[in-house]
Amino acid sequence: MMWIRFIMMCMFLVTITACSSSPSPIDHDNKNAAQDETKKEEHEIHWSYSGDTGPEYWEALDSSFKACGRGMKQSPINLEDAKANKTSEADIRINYQPSSFTIKNNGHTVQADTNTDENSIVIDDKEYKLVQFHFHVPSEHQMEGKNLDMELHLVHKSEDDQLAVLGVLMKAGKENKTLAELWSKLPKEESEENILLEEEINLSSLLPQDKTAYHYNGSLTTPPCSEGVKWTVFAEPISVSQEQIDLFTSVFPDNHRPVQPWNDRDVYEVLTHEN
Repeated sequence: MMWIRFIMMCMFLVTITACSSSPSPIDHDNKNAAQDETKKEEHEIHWSYSGDTGPEYWEALDSSFKACGRGMKQSPINLEDAKANKTSEADIRINYQPSSFTIKNNGHTVQADTNTDENSIVIDDKEYKLVQFHFHVPSEHQMEGKNLDMELHLVHKSEDDQLAVLGVLMKAGKENKTLAELWSKLPKEESEENILLEEEINLSSLLPQDKTAYHYNGSLTTPPCSEGVKWTVFAEPISVSQEQIDLFTSVFPDNHRPVQPWNDRDVYEVLTHEN
């Protein structure tokens, strides 16, 4: 009888040990989820346009932002006609058509994402397809030392992930009817939600009649301020109403980066062409 009780006791202890050492699938999943969330939080670097996370501190916020303070070809810049090189062989062609977009408030601006890859610009035979456009207030680029009321950036990317941006300066004047629906649905709070615009946007009507522009090599105007961006900024601004400006500033009172030094680089005056 004693040896039977001994065997039964051993079997009981083995069972308890096995159960206690086997991980629960639920606990394991929760642990992985927590680790993933921690990693996500570690990679989300908060930056802004004011205070101790504003432009003058971007470089210090993360090592990946070092170009914001040390880069030699940063954007935006002050565009001065007298300093611009008048001769350039750059061939810049714009291929736009009315297209569908969704909009969202990403916490830094209102961004319109394209639903097609049929809009592009071609710079010296290299194609860059439109990805999105967004707005800044006041303008990021200056014209002869002065900021305008707003600025539109049309962001394009090539097959090898190089960026080219068309900059359109905006000043108070007549209502911009092309942006009427977008402004009527302007998202006031940051959200991941994409709002579909019912009407297509005629991108060509967002460009000035005079296609003379300044062309230079620069950077992103937001962290990480990566360089190698081809900028083309039109000299002539387009109009938006004061009411449209006021509505945007009610959401983003100021979301511009101050101008950066020219340093040792050329800024060319070019005449773009629209196909």
